[in-house]
Amino acid sequence: MAGPLAGIRVLELAHVMAGPVCGLMLADMGADVIKVERLPSGDASRAFLPPDVEGESAAFMMMNRGKRGIAVDLRSPDGVALVRTLAADADVLIENFRVGTMERIGLGWDVLAADNPRLVYCQITGFGRTGPLAEQGGFDLIAQGYSGLMSITGESDTDVPTKVGAPVTDITAGILAAYGVVCALFERERTGVGQRVDTSLFEAGITQTYWQSAIALASGVSPGALGSAHPLTAPYQAFRTADGWVNIGASNEATWTRLTEALGLASLRDDVRFADNAGRMGNLPALVDALAPALADRTTEEWLGLLGAAGVPVGPVASIGEMLEHPQTVARDMVVEVEHTRLGPIRSLGNPVKLSGRKGARGESIRGAPLLGEHTREVLVEAGVSPDEVDSLVAEGIALEA
Repeated sequence: MAGPLAGIRVLELAHVMAGPVCGLMLADMGADVIKVERLPSGDASRAFLPPDVEGESAAFMMMNRGKRGIAVDLRSPDGVALVRTLAADADVLIENFRVGTMERIGLGWDVLAADNPRLVYCQITGFGRTGPLAEQGGFDLIAQGYSGLMSITGESDTDVPTKVGAPVTDITAGILAAYGVVCALFERERTGVGQRVDTSLFEAGITQTYWQSAIALASGVSPGALGSAHPLTAPYQAFRTADGWVNIGASNEATWTRLTEALGLASLRDDVRFADNAGRMGNLPALVDALAPALADRTTEEWLGLLGAAGVPVGPVASIGEMLEHPQTVARDMVVEVEHTRLGPIRSLGNPVKLSGRKGARGESIRGAPLLGEHTREVLVEAGVSPDEVDSLVAEGIALEA
């Protein structure tokens, strides 16, 4: 079934993660996403090896399924002219180069918007297009530090800064960009005019600090790291069990009562230190010490059953492999099979947004990530370039055909 963005053509002049996440989100909703890779080697993530599948980068294939791919030499005026031709008929352009790069090569917003006033031009940078850090390049690690995320991640008993395990600012920036693109497309329906969408890894990191920023803005005190604990409610964290770990989210009085009953520790409710959430937060180390021995007596699986039956929010600390094989992951189509031109069927992560109007609530494309230059001829011919001209462009090294 055609997705809600069917008929929308997207040019993705993006690499590695943030921009490709944006393109992936749009492709999953039916947009025709054309990934424009720079020659000679294409997206840098093609070289992120290992892991690989028969020489193909697993990282690249994860981020770029559902897209068509062309490869052109953006150092060449003819290569830039090709992209400009494609942009004149596109709905969206995504780029995540350093500020000023697209302008220098002749593909800036002013140029392309003059060619195509309906174009939505999405820019993802390290710190946004304005401000004192606008010219600085963007990397997830650097953005996590600037945004405060590393100061609230890790255990409370160490001063060693800890990065969130996933590249959360890259991924979030891509999702925010896709949201901005869809908003701009919606507004274009009213005005007939496109616009520039501007977001960054820095702002993506800041959006992850809602609770901690609320604390700092209200109190003037910057909260620190709490390990797996919550900054506003307790007990809400991971505890050791007899064979691993279990997450417990007794975040209100009702679930706190159920937890103490299930653990056989009803007397804790009479302890003035734990009489309410403020007391439990203020005495968190003592609270953990009071709960830990009981939880260490049973296995994780036993606690999942006992606490779940008691109505206490509970869950395991799963490995990535365990998550990928979990029945809930399977039921939600979060691991899908896509068709790669060279490798055949491979597994990838699926679309996290389900729409009731789509068959089976699945929006993901079954197209695997493109080979470098796989669709160059197809896309250029669609844009009005003759087959003979494509032959010349390939022969001259301005374009690559897989």
